[in-house]
Amino acid sequence: MELNQFFPEIEPYKKEFLNVSDLHSIYVEQCGNPKGRPVLFLHGGPGGGCNSDHRRFFDPEHYRIVLFDQRGSGQSTPAAELKDNTTWDLVNDIEKIRTHLGLQDWIVFGGSWGSTLALAYAITHAEKVKGLILRGIFLCRPSEIKWFYQEGASQIFPDAWEKYFNHIPETERHDFVTAYYKRLTDANADVRLQAAKIWSQWEAATSRLFVSPESIEEFEDPTFALQFARIECHYFTNNSFFKTNNFLIENVSKIRHIPTAIVQGRYDVVCPARSAWELHRAWPETELFIIADAGHAASEPGIKSKLIEMTNQFKKF
Repeated sequence: MELNQFFPEIEPYKKEFLNVSDLHSIYVEQCGNPKGRPVLFLHGGPGGGCNSDHRRFFDPEHYRIVLFDQRGSGQSTPAAELKDNTTWDLVNDIEKIRTHLGLQDWIVFGGSWGSTLALAYAITHAEKVKGLILRGIFLCRPSEIKWFYQEGASQIFPDAWEKYFNHIPETERHDFVTAYYKRLTDANADVRLQAAKIWSQWEAATSRLFVSPESIEEFEDPTFALQFARIECHYFTNNSFFKTNNFLIENVSKIRHIPTAIVQGRYDVVCPARSAWELHRAWPETELFIIADAGHAASEPGIKSKLIEMTNQFKKF
């Protein structure tokens, strides 16, 4: 295999659905070496779901690779469901998966919202996490939400912003997240879907250093758009269910002993490098890698290469 390129395509050796509440059933898959070092992949969004490329960041001969679709996402059911869907529900789900699989501990890998969830899980269950590989740091602070969904990123991508902006009447534009949440939870399915597609397209258009028309088209898929937009907006409307606006950094003392690598695109517009830098300043034991020619997406060459380099390095844990 060429250095730091995706590992070959691989199929799961086990797929199952785990009932985590009276309402929610989550899809869980395992790939690679059944006797290998457990590693957990946490997808973004929230609401993004997993895909087959997510398996390929890890050496399948070394790792027992665990992936799951978070509540309401991907193949988990019910799709796009907001009830009983909070950060702390997801943290509890991760523990249920670990216990269900009989794992003592694992390495946790997450990007974007996945980095948020990885940090929240590690803070809650530090003894179960032997290493963290984080990408595109998102701390879910109000300032980050405001930057991307209200004003900030709009100045870099005014062309992509226009459709997002125009969908909301002038009287509601002082708070786009609330305005979109109103539409994403409307009783009319057409209203929900139209808002979901526009919300999702905005993120797809801004996620790479070079805009990917294919990615924008993928984010238009009705099922994906509804899961992604509804769940994201639900979380952001509720401060991602954190008690304070800077919860993750305020609790970093609980996880400073965990070996951690941070991979961040210099020109990440979705999750700007400021958050990665501030996390690193609060937690100087982390290794921070700022990729000079990258935006937000894990699939961008420099980010993908560094993430795979880190999963190879973390074989020692």
